[in-house]
Amino acid sequence: MKLTRFLIPLGAVALSAFSSVLEATPDATGPNSLSRLPVKEVTVFKDGHAFVVHEGALPTNESGSVVLDALPAPVIGTFWAYSTDETTKVSRVVAGSRRRVVERTALTLSEMIAGNPGAEVEVTETDGTKYPATLIGQPVRPPDEPAVTNVSEAPEPAVAKSSLVMLKTPEGIKVMPLERIRDLVFRDPPHSKTGQPELQNALTLQLDWNGQTPKPSAHVGLMYLQKGIRWIPSYKIDLDGKGMARISLQATVLNELTDLDETTLQLVIGVPTFHFKDIVDPIALQQTAAQLSQFFQSHPSRGLASHLANNFSNSIMTQQVARAGDFSQGSAAAAPNPAGDPSEGEKQEDLYVFTVPKVSLKTGERLVLPLLDITVPYEDVYTLQLPFTPSGDMRRQLGNQSQDEMARLFLAPKVTHKARLKNNSQVPFTTAPALVLRDGRVLAQGLMSYAAPNAAADVTITSALDITVKKTDRETNRTPNALSFSNSSFMRVDLEGRITLTNHKSAQVEVEVIRHALGHIDTADHDGVVEMSNVFEGENGATEDGLGGWWRSHNWPSWSHHINGVGRITWKIKLAPSESVDLGYGWHYFWN
Repeated sequence: MKLTRFLIPLGAVALSAFSSVLEATPDATGPNSLSRLPVKEVTVFKDGHAFVVHEGALPTNESGSVVLDALPAPVIGTFWAYSTDETTKVSRVVAGSRRRVVERTALTLSEMIAGNPGAEVEVTETDGTKYPATLIGQPVRPPDEPAVTNVSEAPEPAVAKSSLVMLKTPEGIKVMPLERIRDLVFRDPPHSKTGQPELQNALTLQLDWNGQTPKPSAHVGLMYLQKGIRWIPSYKIDLDGKGMARISLQATVLNELTDLDETTLQLVIGVPTFHFKDIVDPIALQQTAAQLSQFFQSHPSRGLASHLANNFSNSIMTQQVARAGDFSQGSAAAAPNPAGDPSEGEKQEDLYVFTVPKVSLKTGERLVLPLLDITVPYEDVYTLQLPFTPSGDMRRQLGNQSQDEMARLFLAPKVTHKARLKNNSQVPFTTAPALVLRDGRVLAQGLMSYAAPNAAADVTITSALDITVKKTDRETNRTPNALSFSNSSFMRVDLEGRITLTNHKSAQVEVEVIRHALGHIDTADHDGVVEMSNVFEGENGATEDGLGGWWRSHNWPSWSHHINGVGRITWKIKLAPSESVDLGYGWHYFWN
């Protein structure tokens, strides 16, 4: 739309110029609004990205092109436009800006004057002076005036409105500051709307009609990947106390991107790779994405956002993978779904998809969808993790914060009660919050870890306070010059330890005990399984074994990478009611 530009010379009546601008046809919500192009399907990932597919019929302009009034802000390389009509195709897509008059409700005196040029009024000034007048309006400097006045390479400004008001009075054209007008009395009811010229983005789909006369409308589509819709899974796990667990999965869908109306929703469990996810496609004209809520942020300092982005994201490679095993098929029952029953899902390479048809969700709304209701076998598991203790030689080099952390880890070890869920379904478990119940009563909230079909996931319930733990370690010997490495002599320090477990429960339990020790394991009774790992280089050292963060803050000498590793002893012990067991072990390390 062409915006008539005008300048107001003093003493000239420019009523026609004002009218031509203010009476331009407003089209901000016209038929070619992007919101009028229906969203056919959305594939939603847990990290907040969504692959959106618009498709529908839109009017064409005089040249047979479809013009949309808004631009998406897609990830670079993911924007595609197409025609669903076989006789036509999209020959090119042009993103640019155009000037339009947008009609809005007048909220100020200035806007009432702008919306009623030519109106007969009675003016009352601030000093009480009254007189009849015809409204002309306020002078406006159009956005492209620099080009008219040949200002070379001047940036295009926004529309600028003068603070002066022009009135036609019996004496002539009166120009006065707006603030001098106290009130206006309109002889006829005024227009409550005003047209505001604005510079807005536009997306033009130029169509090749293959030599035919363009039709009044065309069936077109857009697809792109953009951040703004995400889903957050959550589980409810109801244990029956007899070895079976009913697992319900629901999705909380957050929509901050575009309105959905009878849209097919694809909720993805998997590991998407969006290599350029932080780069916006140039088609967006450097348009920044809308400000999204904390649920879409991933900055580590943002608390909840950090947990959502990191702990519950699709990055399965960072999730704790559960033990695999063969389990018998359990029963599954579909949960009722008010928005349409989701399919059981289907495997697509490394992604698993829940399909939910006919979802309607406005921008800014949230939706909770039941997805899955299955029954799987489980077993109660009791575990005790004991991280390695820094030697006395090392403790002197640690700060107070690290020593406080060690005190929490080592002085009050506790057995943890977990439910080991055996995934005998065809649907993977995904990382998500899990509400744990026993016969309908709340036990705890834990974290479901990823488990593929035929694997298992451990969900922590609580500390098993009725299985007590006592740990004692003592140094037994020191041997100077026991080892020579890189022209340096090292002392060997020998130690022995004992872990005492006592079962105060009324039933037999099996406890899995894992003890880490800095150095090399020499002995382990009760058939303890000994393994060696390297906290400095291997994944099995710090991350998988769940060691405290204190060791990262220590300034390890270079020789530590070659001489000392971390030993790990694993016991699986069955304890009858009131039974105790002493687990003994010995180890040594070298120190310079």
